[in-house]
Amino acid sequence: MTISRSEKNRRYRKSLRDRKRIVVKVGSSSLLHPETGRMDYHKIDVLARELCDLKNRGKEVILVTSGATAVGREALRGSQGSGEEENSITRKQACAAVGQARLMMIYQKFFEDYNQVAGQVLMTRDTITDNLSKYNLHNTFTELLHLGVIPIVNENDSVATHEFSIGDNDNLSAMVAYLMEADLLILLSDVEGLFTDDPRRNPNAGFIEYVEKLDSAMMDMGKDSAGSGFGTGGMSTKLQAARIAVAGGCDMVICNASNMRVIHDVVEGVNVGTIFCADRDEDFDLADYLEETF
Repeated sequence: MTISRSEKNRRYRKSLRDRKRIVVKVGSSSLLHPETGRMDYHKIDVLARELCDLKNRGKEVILVTSGATAVGREALRGSQGSGEEENSITRKQACAAVGQARLMMIYQKFFEDYNQVAGQVLMTRDTITDNLSKYNLHNTFTELLHLGVIPIVNENDSVATHEFSIGDNDNLSAMVAYLMEADLLILLSDVEGLFTDDPRRNPNAGFIEYVEKLDSAMMDMGKDSAGSGFGTGGMSTKLQAARIAVAGGCDMVICNASNMRVIHDVVEGVNVGTIFCADRDEDFDLADYLEETF
């Protein structure tokens, strides 16, 4: 008997309850008030509570977060000079340097409210492509998880140059999931999931809830898509992330972060967002892929 696509989707999502190592990525647009660009502490509180609850259920959790540059820009508001200076690489790196410390302080406060220890891990592209750095990074993550810590990961924007930066945390989270052999990657975004076209431009765009096989036609759907005013990643980066994750044997779900409780729904197998089924590729090499793609 042929199983329908919707039934495959339902059965597969139910299996997400068994995933043990989970990477959650949250973008800048999901952490900020859209009207002001300032931190939304209510959403961060709910995010921390959801991740702590996963830990209490026996899951291993890694958080990949954006927001450092935005937090630093807010802290330095009034001393930034002209708009042209504000958009320079050095100004953004300075904002990131200030924002990293402040963002981590915010996370530490909320995680402490739920009796959870968190630790910061900053990465650059070299951390992934250099074998010794990658080995040390893997050991650091492994020990943090062994100690019951939730690692909070971001790109080290204050030192990463344009040529050697990863550029967005969609791909960064997928690289972390690949490196740590995670079972599930959840991309919290400002979109519902994958559509056949950009729904902001085409009201007839169809929603895709289940991707069993990620092929070239599917990858083409993300071309020319852009992120929000506060984020750097559009659908193209999310599909690139899916390519990395599924090749590493990790399921990936894109879902809307308007309500952070969606994390619970995903892990419980509720039909939210778009799921990309793990499809391990033994011939996939992350370093080679980065060289070819970025």
